[in-house]
Amino acid sequence: MKLTLMVFGLLSLSHGLIAQAVPEAMDLIRLAEAFRLARVVQSTVWPGWETAPFPVLLVDAERESLVGESVVPRGFTPDGYSAILQMDIWSRPRQFDQSLLATFPAFGPPAVIVMGRAEATKKTSATWVLTVLHEHFHQFQTADPKYYSEVEELGLAGGDQTGMWMLNYPFPYQSPNVAGAFAAVSRELAQVLRRPSPPDRKRFWQSYNAFLDGLSERDRRYLSFQVWQEGVARYVELRVAEVAADTFTPSLEFRNLPDVQPFSAVSDAMRAEILRELESPDLQKQQRASFYAFGAGLALLLNQDSDSWKRRYLTEKFFLEQYAAR
Repeated sequence: MKLTLMVFGLLSLSHGLIAQAVPEAMDLIRLAEAFRLARVVQSTVWPGWETAPFPVLLVDAERESLVGESVVPRGFTPDGYSAILQMDIWSRPRQFDQSLLATFPAFGPPAVIVMGRAEATKKTSATWVLTVLHEHFHQFQTADPKYYSEVEELGLAGGDQTGMWMLNYPFPYQSPNVAGAFAAVSRELAQVLRRPSPPDRKRFWQSYNAFLDGLSERDRRYLSFQVWQEGVARYVELRVAEVAADTFTPSLEFRNLPDVQPFSAVSDAMRAEILRELESPDLQKQQRASFYAFGAGLALLLNQDSDSWKRRYLTEKFFLEQYAAR
């Protein structure tokens, strides 16, 4: 660690940076790789994604470093230009938790990605980079001019103006009937993904709509919102990993990180984990986290027919089953 900091200190000073105030070299290399990867894969993975804003707040033990923000909020001071990132860095004393992996309008719109270091979030360099791209897709979602008004029209907030209802909504996770029905449709989804065929896809969507019809109207809207937002973001994260495995050459600096992994291995593991979660669902225990793999599975199923549903994603929000109906 001392050697790393010494080398980075020399590098920082050679480019006019303030070494003590910027993140460690590995953090900047990881973040630079996330920006590089986005430029290479965005237009392939999702049409129009490259138009989304991309500010990031990198949180370490003592400081928070902001990059990519067009208007710097109060309280941040300049750290200079990063040759690794090829952009300016601004920082302030740490205010957010070091383990945070989230996207929200911390300083007003646009939403900013707030990321702890890979070590603090228990991720490898490759999975950390992919998580940045997952969060960047949330920036794409929330940058849509109608996003916030249409989310409000779902009528799920119950007076909560903080957005915490998205995490704390009282979905009937503990209901044996709901959990059992969800498990059945989740396993059916996994089976169709493993052995795809048009008749099986049609039967699955019928089963899924029957499951939705068994929920209250508010609960249906909540589940549909979660699979639209978080599930599709997980699908995008998987597709980024798969496209990266085929088309992206990591930088030498990234390949030299001590925990380097090929994106092919990461993407294979991610797809296997999604299928495992679909085949072994536990709504009562996993609760909202169950909707990540389920929504990713729905997106993978939609893509078996065509990727045209992606062009309707922002204009016909929140109900993925509608994309399969046409």
